[in-house]
Amino acid sequence: MRNLTQAPASGVFREGVAARNPAWVQLLGLCPLLAVSTSVVNALALALASGGVLLGANISVSLLRRWIPDFARLPAYVLIIATFTTCAVLLLEAHAFDLYLRIALFVQIIVTNCMILGRVESFASRTSPGRAAVDALGTASGFALALLIMGGVRELLGRGTLFANMDLLFGPVGANWQLTLPGDPGGLLIALLPPGAFILAGLLLGAGRALKDKGQP
Repeated sequence: MRNLTQAPASGVFREGVAARNPAWVQLLGLCPLLAVSTSVVNALALALASGGVLLGANISVSLLRRWIPDFARLPAYVLIIATFTTCAVLLLEAHAFDLYLRIALFVQIIVTNCMILGRVESFASRTSPGRAAVDALGTASGFALALLIMGGVRELLGRGTLFANMDLLFGPVGANWQLTLPGDPGGLLIALLPPGAFILAGLLLGAGRALKDKGQP
């Protein structure tokens, strides 16, 4: 893969969203992707938390990179990521506690997410804060896209709804956002269970690869 530290900012962003998508291409962060994506609201909350941590960590490491000695590089990066993870946890506890209880474990372990540590080490530590922020936004957008697609498909198949319980994240304004399939929505239970998550992830990954190959000359 080409060196992105010298690529245009627009190229860095596009790489993070598509060509270097952390979930569908690099296969990073699959544990939270499969575990949390039972609904759109769960997926969106984790996407926002992960994106915020990645953005804060990338900018901080880029700013501090000249003062972090090589022998303490990884511990320092983990400490920075852990600081922003704690901030994300406290924000969710304060403003969306009921939703936080649903995804608490997977927000807390953002600090161990290889996607974040990988971008901090391979990109943010070698470039300017502005470019590090663009890289974080691109990577976070790619991860959010994967989470929301999984969450939307699983919620639709498993419950027959879409955007249910959005009030847990957005307050009363999100209470009327739910869409329900006409008739008896029923639901395919396996879509909400771990085996269904693996099956759907494999199908979506295969579909994405097929579209990518079809678009290539």
